[in-house]
Amino acid sequence: MSAAARVKTYLDLVKFEHTVFALPFAYAGMLLASMQARGTGWPGWYTLLWVTVAMASARTAAMGANRVIDRLIDARNPRTARREVPSGKVSPRQAWVLVVVSLAVMAVAAAQLGPLCLALMPLAVVFLIGYPYTKRFTWLCHAWLGVTDGAAAAGGWIAVTGKFSVGAWLLWAVVLFWMIGLDVIYATMDYSFDRANGIRSIPARFGIPRALRVAAVSHVLTFVLLAAVGVVTGASVWYALAVLVMGGILWYEHHIVDPQDLERVNVAFFDANMWLALTMLLGVVLDVTWRTLT
Repeated sequence: MSAAARVKTYLDLVKFEHTVFALPFAYAGMLLASMQARGTGWPGWYTLLWVTVAMASARTAAMGANRVIDRLIDARNPRTARREVPSGKVSPRQAWVLVVVSLAVMAVAAAQLGPLCLALMPLAVVFLIGYPYTKRFTWLCHAWLGVTDGAAAAGGWIAVTGKFSVGAWLLWAVVLFWMIGLDVIYATMDYSFDRANGIRSIPARFGIPRALRVAAVSHVLTFVLLAAVGVVTGASVWYALAVLVMGGILWYEHHIVDPQDLERVNVAFFDANMWLALTMLLGVVLDVTWRTLT
């Protein structure tokens, strides 16, 4: 296998394109924290660089661990049997090496971002590696994922200020409920397999119609919390417009998913949420730029 093909295989293993979900929220936290603490929305290239490295390495470690820990389950599921580890494209040993290297890079990045970021890293590792195990024991696995990804948004804030604040907690909550909703929608695709194989999830526990209602409530809370972030950080009309657009995206996401017809779940999961994350980042960039200049 050529070097380019090997790199592509590893990028597919960790679904690198899904980085677009959490990273924009980490950047948003960083920019809003800089605006509130320094009066300017620009945190500096040094902080931007190490936040990017920290988030990318954390996500790579989490996805690599997820794939290798779940390889036997994935091999039995027709939807996931062709993933890189169960199909043999990447060995379990190779996947674990990727995880260890990624955690080492994450530790270096955390050290560059301050004492609190470094001190919180062991807890972050527990959540990053622990997620694939939760689906074996509890249908609240979606919340575990939300807490894990929400740490990215709070981490962006802490990287600038070196401490927690109301804005950081609110951003964490935004991503928590956003992730619960989108992960529940995604889990509907494995409803039959999960029930037959004892995999815990909200759809498997409560059925698809009720699961989609749980996802809808989670996304209503997401919208409310997005608005609260704007109030607490003194955001401008640019952020408010972005929140309205994100509300429309969330509505569209639920509008296209029918309990009797799940063919558009992938569109709801990836496309809609990609645009939501990018809208959040764009809204925050416009907001902090406007407030910095005026």
